Amino acid sequence: MRAIFVDANETLALVMERLRGADAPYVAVNRQPDVTPPELPALLGDAEIAIIDHTALPTDIARQCKGLKHVVFLGTGARSYMNPEELAALGIAVHIIKGYGDTAVAECAIALMWAAAKDLAYMDRGMRDGKWLRRDGLQLTGKTIGLIGYGGIAAEVARIATGSGMRVLAWNRSPKNDPNASFVGLDELLAQSHVVSLHLLLNDDTRNFLSAARIAQMRPGAILINTARGALVDEAAMVAALQSGHIAHAGLDVFITEPLPADHAFSRLPNVTLSAHSAFRTPEASDNLINAALGHCRRIRAEGR
Repeated sequence: MRAIFVDANETLALVMERLRGADAPYVAVNRQPDVTPPELPALLGDAEIAIIDHTALPTDIARQCKGLKHVVFLGTGARSYMNPEELAALGIAVHIIKGYGDTAVAECAIALMWAAAKDLAYMDRGMRDGKWLRRDGLQLTGKTIGLIGYGGIAAEVARIATGSGMRVLAWNRSPKNDPNASFVGLDELLAQSHVVSLHLLLNDDTRNFLSAARIAQMRPGAILINTARGALVDEAAMVAALQSGHIAHAGLDVFITEPLPADHAFSRLPNVTLSAHSAFRTPEASDNLINAALGHCRRIRAEGR
């Protein structure tokens, strides 16, 4: 049973080659991260396992991959790149990886929050252009951060925020308990939070979860942080709220269209801090990710199906 990492960037290729060692010679690495979906059938050949980082796998393309039985997706957001139910109907199982970068993503969310609160990106851009643009920042000690969705990443954000002297509110669809957070209704969280940070998976129920109506419920002048998925937010409503000042600042690592188009409204708004979907990119998270992918491959081979 063969596996191919179909779209490895150089960093992940090196991690895979180091961690697979001599125990997994059946895992091949394609060091062409810009592979396109139509190239996948020829690339995979009769391989039964595709390890995918960021390449879309449309159902009609998967149908042409005659040997394919398993997709190991490097992360939790497989649904943004493929339709797991349609693939299952073709006999292709989709496996995801949870928890590998919880600390890395949480640290990015916190970094975006601090950058937004102090308007660091605005001052940095101005100083590079020869302008001395001093800004009054928001002191976050004693302020409230609201976490929408409460998995491993949100729990890490709560831990760091609590240590920074912030009050942590959280909302989750199923009951949770954590000494670092107070769980409240969504309306209360939106109304009270100086910072709102999104930590939901993207699915049909959560697409546009932060709608225009819910944005209107946010505390005026709040900061919005999104390190989860761009499509969780009504983008047009967020842009309008940023323009009006209802949202004082947004720190965004994820977008509906990636890479972010050069002419996108976010790139023209002074009160947006951008990062290129890189929250999870640390050596520690990469090792966790590839080890988990290899674990999936070993289990699949052991089960022989």
